[in-house]
Amino acid sequence: MNAERDLSPLTPGVVRALTDKLYEKRKVAALEIEKLVREFVAQNNTSQIKHVIQILSQEFALSQHPHSRKGGLIGLAACSIALGKDSGLYLKELIEPVLTCFNDADSRLRYYACEALYNIVKVARGSVLPHFNVLFDGLSKLAADPDPNVKSGSELLDRLLKDIVTESNQFDLVGFIPLLRERIYSNNQYARQFIISWILVLESVPDINLLDYLPEILDGLFQILGDNSKEIRKIQLLACRWSLCPWPVELVLPFPSPLLVSCLADELIQLTAMCWMREFIQLAGRVMLPYSSGILTAVLPCLSYDDRKKNIKEVANVCNQSLMKLVIPEDDEMDEAKPSMTIPAEPTSEESLSRPEAVTAGEFQSELAVTLNQPLFFPRSCERIQVTLNLDGIVQVLDYHLSDTSIGMMTRIAVLKWLYHLYIKTPRKMFRHTDSLFPILLRTLSDESDEVILKDLELLAEIASSPAGQTEEGYGPSDGSDVRPGPVELHVPARPGQLSSSSTKGLECSPSTPTMNSYFYKFMINLLKRFSSERKLLEARGAFIIRQLCLLLNAENIFHSMADILLREEDLKFASTMVHTLNTILLTSSELFQLRNQLKDLKTPESRNLFCCLYRSWCHNPVTTVSLCFLTQNYKHAYDLIQKFGDLEVTVDFLTEVDKLVQLIECPIFT
Repeated sequence: MNAERDLSPLTPGVVRALTDKLYEKRKVAALEIEKLVREFVAQNNTSQIKHVIQILSQEFALSQHPHSRKGGLIGLAACSIALGKDSGLYLKELIEPVLTCFNDADSRLRYYACEALYNIVKVARGSVLPHFNVLFDGLSKLAADPDPNVKSGSELLDRLLKDIVTESNQFDLVGFIPLLRERIYSNNQYARQFIISWILVLESVPDINLLDYLPEILDGLFQILGDNSKEIRKIQLLACRWSLCPWPVELVLPFPSPLLVSCLADELIQLTAMCWMREFIQLAGRVMLPYSSGILTAVLPCLSYDDRKKNIKEVANVCNQSLMKLVIPEDDEMDEAKPSMTIPAEPTSEESLSRPEAVTAGEFQSELAVTLNQPLFFPRSCERIQVTLNLDGIVQVLDYHLSDTSIGMMTRIAVLKWLYHLYIKTPRKMFRHTDSLFPILLRTLSDESDEVILKDLELLAEIASSPAGQTEEGYGPSDGSDVRPGPVELHVPARPGQLSSSSTKGLECSPSTPTMNSYFYKFMINLLKRFSSERKLLEARGAFIIRQLCLLLNAENIFHSMADILLREEDLKFASTMVHTLNTILLTSSELFQLRNQLKDLKTPESRNLFCCLYRSWCHNPVTTVSLCFLTQNYKHAYDLIQKFGDLEVTVDFLTEVDKLVQLIECPIFT
């Protein structure tokens, strides 16, 4: 190569020095280049300036010889220093060859590339912003460089670039977001820290509204939360800080999908995602209803967490309660097949829930707790959003969690509360699902938890007494066949007097008792069927269940209908046992005090009608029949029945029943 011809205006001495292996000689050559370029600047000789940069780039920085590449890098930095404020006119030519050297296999050369680019950026300052993406891309690779010197050099350059972005109001956020979205999925710990540091910087700049683009990077943020590095704590604080910002409603809409996936990940991700979900529900209000089934899928299992995950459990509970409050009676009037109603997007201030204390484990507890417990600032928007309640999806999720035997007690209770709430707020639509829900609700009566059984009974009582459950609505049982399936069915032949959907005639009950809907009789039949197939349930919880139902429903209707059903029961042993259970409850339970008083006197046609109905079924058990006569003060008839006992076969069970009768006679009720 002819240096005088091909590399002019660089002198042969400068060329030799640039390719020398000694740094000091390359530095001397760089000073000469700086002096030369300054002269060209003074002469406004742009063509020569471009020529020098091209020579340093093509012949040196991109050379195959390592020392030549080092010389080219320091020469390009010298050009930038000489150009000063005019370096912005040549930044593309200055930056590109330096960035190429970022990929060099020689760690020393990568370090010199960092050094050269630092000097170029330091001189150009804000003029480098149009080239920010390529600079960011190069730095993101060096952030994970194995060489400590290269890493240290890249960190200096990174800090300089952050200072420039912070002090400028010309940063192109729109152009940067696609690159950030791509790089945020890096699995390298240091690359993740680099990404986090830039998100924190951009979020702190008043003129840069990163929140507008949060849906683009939200999923990646939660992916990063799975990192075990302590540095990741910063992203947790960032997430919490963003959750406290006023949000336009339209920004919330794209969020739930990645959030719901994140709620199923590890503990730290789960807590953060749950905190965000809490804020979205409270800020966006009913706009979140279309996501209800997904939110419940993520939230419900968290309600059964133990104290080791108390923080997640508390936030999940707030999410659950807030979401439940969004369901209103108007949702029962909206048909899913028709356009949805337009309703306010945000909740009122009265609907805002107090924030529970939320902390993470370990040393991060205090700083996160402080962040989470800052006051909320809710946006006040008069914008109205169209929302439709996806009841089918919600019921499907609730049914699944109630059917899953591995689900914890608090989750099952929450599911039952949800179903009860939906039957209260949207009874017309909920009764479309009753036939599919009924079997699992009956099975839940065998739950180990009394609290679960109580909630289940409350729900069944609501179903059995709601006016929306009448058959003329089209959602009740169509005939008797669906009520009595299976091998343990209770044989109740259809007859004109069975429960009518519009009156109490079917129960032969008096006008003084409330009318039950068509599901009441179905419930009574299936409850007795349950007791028949699960004798342990009858022995352990039978009295408890019936007593609670007498509080929740009309006690006279319950005894009237059960007596009517048992009258036709073919399993006589079960009928005798069930009658004995009902009789004991009638004679001893405080819940039946009013009914006992009604039967004592038999002064009204209604009370006499009830006695006759009970008497016919109580005849399944001789001793209970006598006790009913004692209760109703039919002493002469009781005397006649006792005389008939001599004609009966004396068995152990019979003697046990007689002993129980004697004990009853001596109890305060008969006294």
